[in-house]
Amino acid sequence: MIHLAWPWALLLLPLPWLVRRLAPPARAPRALALRTPLFERLAGGAAAAAPTRDLRGRLRLGMAVAAWLLLVAAAARPQWLGEPLELPLTGRDLMLAVDVSESMQVEDMELEGRAVDRLTVVQEVAGDFIRRRTGDRLGLILFASQAYVQTPLTFDRTTVAAMLQEAAIGLAGKKTAIGDAIGLAVKRMGNEADDEDRGPRVLILLSDGANTAGAVEPRQAADLAARRGLRIHTVGIGAERLRVGSIFGSRVVNPSADLDEAMLKDVAAATGGRYFRATDTDALEEVYRLLDELEPAVRDARLFRPLSALYPWPLAVALLLAAGLLVDGLRRPGTPQVAP
Repeated sequence: MIHLAWPWALLLLPLPWLVRRLAPPARAPRALALRTPLFERLAGGAAAAAPTRDLRGRLRLGMAVAAWLLLVAAAARPQWLGEPLELPLTGRDLMLAVDVSESMQVEDMELEGRAVDRLTVVQEVAGDFIRRRTGDRLGLILFASQAYVQTPLTFDRTTVAAMLQEAAIGLAGKKTAIGDAIGLAVKRMGNEADDEDRGPRVLILLSDGANTAGAVEPRQAADLAARRGLRIHTVGIGAERLRVGSIFGSRVVNPSADLDEAMLKDVAAATGGRYFRATDTDALEEVYRLLDELEPAVRDARLFRPLSALYPWPLAVALLLAAGLLVDGLRRPGTPQVAP
């Protein structure tokens, strides 16, 4: 089905006719005399060429009219309306805050049988979680010594997943500003009272340490989030046992000794969320599966009709016709030299 976005542009169709009817006539050119002794022969040749010039003039007029019609049609912005599609929507704003501090490079996790760092596992598992969130508006915050928005809230899940894959350890510093990350999420996701029709606002914060940087304490930021209607689920990531080698042989250490679980639990409890512990890849996958259950993705569906712009086609043909008229005008036989 063809739809005109700006149908009022069709009112311009009679504009050339109105200009011809209402504009004052052009001033007649000054009489000129030809310098030639062969006037009779030239006059006879001109009479013979009159039908050709008449046909050529009609062709040029037809091209000009067609170019104008196509130009006005392009100005009306024709669009092709596709078949109605169901667009599932939840009304939920879901922001992910991912720790990219120096400690996230500890290789205490396994992925497909090989040892990898914590961020690699988060990128793999959280990436799948993002791609499942049909209908949510998703956003991504990365934090270390500073917190910044990597991707604002959007329905484009592919872009959010791609930006998570591009996250790099140390990009925002070496320390961990958990409170600043929460405060930034509160700022970007707004106040529940700002728009009563909007759905739940949810922050999923993942970290492997304690708050060691930033201007805002995590518990204070959580209290602010609770007042703004933002629910926070927290995830503590990192293995509890890791065998490391030394000059005295191997020994078992706890690579998650710096994880402040008490703080993460308090942040989640203050906002009505839950705290999860992920010690390996399977546990992290289970965490995101539970989050799918706690925050179900699809609530309803709305009809959406894809639009395809058609104006480039008539515009291109109109430009080709105009170019043809210009070339024809330049190639017309030159006017003989004249004298006043």
